[in-house]
Amino acid sequence: MTQVVWPIDIQNGCNTPGAHALDVPSAGGASNTVRQRGQADLRALLRLWFAVSLLVVCFPILTAAQPPPAIARIDPEGIKGTLVLCGGGQIPDTVRKRFVELAGGKSARLVIIPTASGDDSVIEDGEEVEKIWSAHDVASIAIVHTRSRAEANDPKFVEPIQQATGVWITGGRQSQIAAAYSGTRVERELVALLDRGGVVGGTSAGAACQSRVMIVRGRVHETPGLGLIPGAIVDQHFLARDRKSRLFEALEKHPGLLGLGIDEGTALIVQGRTLHCLGDSTVTICLAATSGCEAQTVVLKSGEVTDWTMFRRAARDRTLPPFPPERTRESEVPDGALLIVGGGRMPPELTQAFIELAGGPEARIIVLPAATPEPQLEQSHAGDFLLRAGAKNVKVVTQSQHDIGDSAEFLDLLKEARGVWFGGGRQWRFVDAYEGTRALDAFHDLLRRGGVIGGSSAGATIQGDFLVRGSPLGNDEMMAPGYERGFAFLPGTAIDQHFTQRNRFDDLAKVVAIHPQLLGIGLDESTAIVVRGHIAQVMGEHNVHFFDRSLPLAEGQTGHTSVASGGKYDLKTRRPIVK
Repeated sequence: MTQVVWPIDIQNGCNTPGAHALDVPSAGGASNTVRQRGQADLRALLRLWFAVSLLVVCFPILTAAQPPPAIARIDPEGIKGTLVLCGGGQIPDTVRKRFVELAGGKSARLVIIPTASGDDSVIEDGEEVEKIWSAHDVASIAIVHTRSRAEANDPKFVEPIQQATGVWITGGRQSQIAAAYSGTRVERELVALLDRGGVVGGTSAGAACQSRVMIVRGRVHETPGLGLIPGAIVDQHFLARDRKSRLFEALEKHPGLLGLGIDEGTALIVQGRTLHCLGDSTVTICLAATSGCEAQTVVLKSGEVTDWTMFRRAARDRTLPPFPPERTRESEVPDGALLIVGGGRMPPELTQAFIELAGGPEARIIVLPAATPEPQLEQSHAGDFLLRAGAKNVKVVTQSQHDIGDSAEFLDLLKEARGVWFGGGRQWRFVDAYEGTRALDAFHDLLRRGGVIGGSSAGATIQGDFLVRGSPLGNDEMMAPGYERGFAFLPGTAIDQHFTQRNRFDDLAKVVAIHPQLLGIGLDESTAIVVRGHIAQVMGEHNVHFFDRSLPLAEGQTGHTSVASGGKYDLKTRRPIVK
């Protein structure tokens, strides 16, 4: 008998000499090559079996532990300048007046582009439009038209646009606009006009050509439009010609875009991140159906305003894996600590706890008041409570612009920090400031090296995985598509604040009823949890309320467990810790 030593320890997967020995009969020297090949084949089969077995066992664990996918960043500020997109038909005088006001009133220098009209009537159409706008007593009006792309790239040709405060593109066929101007100097000068605060408007084809993806004769056109309104497909004559189905067909091909269906006699005014409907009918905002979401429409009536960034984010999020996932990551903080406060007065014991968790009075602490409205930031005293408590190395970062999260200076500050504090305000502003930037990774790095992240009110909610009350339109909406992703410092949770004081029990109960995989945490004012590992310790003046819907409610159960100051809660077992 010849002893063959197996090269792999099945139990630990390591190359361990002498791990297993099998007795096989010796066939003599002539059979050594055959025997060796058989052994090699057997070893290969065992390796394959081991790899498959390991994958089957570990796959659920590995997928549950994966961080959220990288998310394409959307500029929360929207566009520069203003767009006036009219759906065709008779343009209301209120829309014309608003366009002139945006272009500078009596100082307005207008350019008319009639290229969408037919070849024979283009100049006549332009002159007719010129007469209409002249009635509004503007400073000057010029007509710019060509069908030559070479001329559209001529610096001399675009000089009127360079001098303009407003450009109006007439109706006709948007394919004519794209053929002549898409990707040319004319397009670049229109963008430059918006960058300097000007206005670009248009009706029918003159509106549809302003999105990059265009619908022509019912189909997505091969030649792109001007791309003045990013992230959208504009369709006109929407209700008058029953074009809902064709817009949704285009969105099926581009599900990450937002559909804007503008009816006749109506304008959609896009300014910054605001959408404003003006005129006789409505604007229909369309979101494509995806694997996890049904198609959706939202109708804006004349005079109504909504947030364009929120809808753009909602369209983008429909292209991502469902959120929250059916299986969330475990609610724990393996390294470092969190201090999550429910708003209201900050008791001294909570401030001292944060400073101690950061490493003491000398520790570098960064305070982020970005949830505060922009005009108030420069006067922010967000870090004063730490200074009064004895912290000596506090830096308040007042910039909330969307590019601050990728600035080298800010990232260097975070590398030095032992603590980061997120202030109160509106949590969606934190998302606008830091989502999709390197700063978000830096916050998690701070925890991994043993630091502490704290925050109160909005600065508490942002620490959860699922963001409640994230809508820029108001804080009554618990689940706002486009603003449902928190920073996940505490995975698998949805955190609400000012809880008992504003009677928010039913609000959070609805969230966990829809997403039972989440652990809901409701924090009373002047009350906090300190989270290390999977243990949450309650501190402060009142209670913290934990909502668990992982199991059906029994008759008579309230659906939540309240833990008083001094108590502890196990986030893994979802049970209070009894002393």
